[in-house]
Amino acid sequence: MRHLARSLAAIAAILTLATPLSAREITHAMGVTDVPDSPERIVVLTNEGTEALLYLGVAPIGAVQSWHGNPWYEHIAAPLADTVALGTELAVNLEVLATLEPDLILGTKVRQENIYQQLSAIAPTVMSETIGDEWQNNLKFYADVLGRSAEGEAALAEFAGRTAAIGDALGDAKNDEISLVRFSPNRTRIYYKQTFGGLILDQIGFARPAAQDKDEFAEEVTKERIPEMDGDRIFYFSNDLNEQEAAANLEDWLSDPLWLSLEGVKAGKAQRVSEIIWNSAGGIYAAHIMLDDIEAIYGLASTR
Repeated sequence: MRHLARSLAAIAAILTLATPLSAREITHAMGVTDVPDSPERIVVLTNEGTEALLYLGVAPIGAVQSWHGNPWYEHIAAPLADTVALGTELAVNLEVLATLEPDLILGTKVRQENIYQQLSAIAPTVMSETIGDEWQNNLKFYADVLGRSAEGEAALAEFAGRTAAIGDALGDAKNDEISLVRFSPNRTRIYYKQTFGGLILDQIGFARPAAQDKDEFAEEVTKERIPEMDGDRIFYFSNDLNEQEAAANLEDWLSDPLWLSLEGVKAGKAQRVSEIIWNSAGGIYAAHIMLDDIEAIYGLASTR
């Protein structure tokens, strides 16, 4: 820790002498920070933030690694070929980060509030309030911070256009009540409307079953509550970090008589989808791939 403190102090001293000539005051979740007008060496400390930057045409010099992949999700690995992995959202490697000498750090209060002062000693640091269901607001915020507001607005308008087009193309199928379930050896949860996948389904215009029509995140359930998983279509995903354990757990739930009695299951409309895309990645690239999945499942023409 002493070595880390000395390293951070040295970097802070260098940055003090290299204060940018032109900067803007940015108000964010942790206060107000002077941010360079044209930051070039950017570090990002959230997975959804990494996707946002890439979509805005910015390759970060450093980023926290993806929750799956080595170290990046497959769908964003190529543009991150030269990006340095900095641990995870919950355990950022500050010493490696300091060596990158960034001129801007983007993070989130919900993950990195406790290290904000250390980050700020390395470079101007700006934080969103939270992540998850805020990914679209955060993309706009990051774009504004980077001086790329027009690009951010265009990205969100493009996504809104796709969801509207898919909703129109669905016709009566948009009335389907969509169920979202996550099976995990640690806990199985029904996902409600304030989730990454739930918000996208809502933006398209899908309905949710009455038991899931809640402006909440998710709820852990036991097998007795399997009936609450029913829907006209059931999309489920599973954590594959421990593949053998996860597979056994999934098989246990999917062979339960209560699951087999669900109307969506009996109709052949219970489908496994990607945990990464529908849940954990949480960014704009994943959101577009989720729309691709919905188009394929419903037999729609691509809106890409």
